[in-house]
Amino acid sequence: MKAWLTAAALLMTSPVLAQENPLQPSETWNDLRESVLGLTEEPPIDAGILDVDAPMRANDAAIVPIRLTQAAGAPALTDLTLMIDENPAPVAAEYSFGEALMPLDFEVRVRVDAYTDLRAIGSRVDGGKIMAGRFVKASGGCSAPAGKDMAAVKETMGEMRWKTAQDGDRSIGTLMIRHPMFSGLQRDQVTLMNIPAHFIDRLEVRQGDELLFSMQAGISVSEDPVFRFAYRPNGKPISVHAEDTEGNIWDRTFDAAG
Repeated sequence: MKAWLTAAALLMTSPVLAQENPLQPSETWNDLRESVLGLTEEPPIDAGILDVDAPMRANDAAIVPIRLTQAAGAPALTDLTLMIDENPAPVAAEYSFGEALMPLDFEVRVRVDAYTDLRAIGSRVDGGKIMAGRFVKASGGCSAPAGKDMAAVKETMGEMRWKTAQDGDRSIGTLMIRHPMFSGLQRDQVTLMNIPAHFIDRLEVRQGDELLFSMQAGISVSEDPVFRFAYRPNGKPISVHAEDTEGNIWDRTFDAAG
C-alpha cells in the first residue's frame, strides 16, 4: 500500500514542477521531427493551448513526473505524442484522448536517459499541430535497476488500483498499474544478465463505452505506471484494458466513484 501511495504522491506534487526550463536548440529534434513525425515545419508553441511541466533537474531519472495541461477554452486535442529527444527510443508514448478529458490535465512518469528536451506534440481537432516542452537534466533512467526483485515482479504484475477525487464539475482519476516496464537496458542485480525488454505497450481506459484515453507506449514509461488525469464523469464504471509485449492481457472494471 505504501508504494502505491508514494507513486501517486509523486504526481500530485505537481506545483514544484513549474520551473523555467524551456526547450533548447536540438539537432536531434531537427532529425526526429521529419524522420519520426513526418513534420516538415516546426509546430507552433503556445502555452495557452498546450503546456508541459517537468523538473529542471530530476530527483530520480527513472521516475520523472510530467504534467500536460491546457488552459480553459483551449482547442481540444485528439492525439498527442510524448517525445524524449535523447532517449534510446525517443517516442515515449502516443496518446489518443476522448472529449471528457478536455481541457487536458494529464500526468505520467517517464525515464530520462540523458540531458534532453522533453516535448509533447499534440493534434488539434482542426488538424493543426501544437508543441510544448521542457529541458530536463537527468541521466541513466533507462538503465536504472528495477525497484523490485524478479519474484516480486511475477507475483504482482498486472495488479491495478483506481481512485477518484472531485474537483468542481470534474473528477481527478488516478490509475496505478503494477508492471516492471523493463526497458531492455537493465541488468538483473543477482545474475548481472541483461533483462529483456518487457513493458505495457497498449492501454485503454473508458467510462462506460466512452473513451477517456488510450496509449501506445515504448520503453520510456516508468516502472509501475501511474496516470493522473482530470475528466468529466458520466457516472458509468471505469474499465481498463492493458496489454504488454509478452502477450499478457489484463482487464479490470472499477466503480466510477473509486
